[in-house]
Amino acid sequence: MEFDEGRAAGILLAGGKGSRARFSGNKAYVDVGGSPMISHSLKTLDRSPWVVELVMVIRPQDRGMAEEVVAGSEITTPWRMVTGGRSRHRSEFHGLEALSDRIRDGQLDLVAIHDAARPFLSSSLLETLFRDAHLHGGAVPTMTLEAPVFSVSDDGDLVALGQDRLHRAQTPQVFRAPELLTAYHRAREAGFEGVDTAETVSRFSDLTTRAVPGDPANVKLTFPEDFRTQDT
Repeated sequence: MEFDEGRAAGILLAGGKGSRARFSGNKAYVDVGGSPMISHSLKTLDRSPWVVELVMVIRPQDRGMAEEVVAGSEITTPWRMVTGGRSRHRSEFHGLEALSDRIRDGQLDLVAIHDAARPFLSSSLLETLFRDAHLHGGAVPTMTLEAPVFSVSDDGDLVALGQDRLHRAQTPQVFRAPELLTAYHRAREAGFEGVDTAETVSRFSDLTTRAVPGDPANVKLTFPEDFRTQDT
């Protein structure tokens, strides 16, 4: 099957405070591997032949740093910055709203939403996600759970859950753009906020979402020890 590459937008979420990582500022701009953390994913999205537009969702006080990162990363894809919301879900919505006119005009087929705190996104994983979302409607990278997982009955009894069917999601999460935008508007009308993109899509659209094998290297840097590990 032939694919029309260059019909996707990337939304990069970088509006967090970094409080769990114990940084005084936004962890997205902390040095990881010699560059600000956010720059790694920004460059990967910029290199993709699918991506024709980038949206960085930031805090207002970080705009200067974000502009420096873009300039230093030599980004060639058209980009814009928007202010994030009080939650991840609202930040996603703000990013989608920045693309809404192009989505409604049919200029964008797919949208990838990615955490700036996952700097080690590979081009190969991104390509797989775009292709699967193009074919099926949505694609999310997942990893099987390593530790045993149990549910607890009303009586306090442990019930083992089969690990082979339990996965944890990574980002980027990629979906067809029109349905994704509609799902977020429906969620807003319902007063719903999802923990990630896939949850909102599953509740407010009929899209089929494919699980794509995730990448162990595509980790989210959240706590101080995560950053220390990258420095060793």
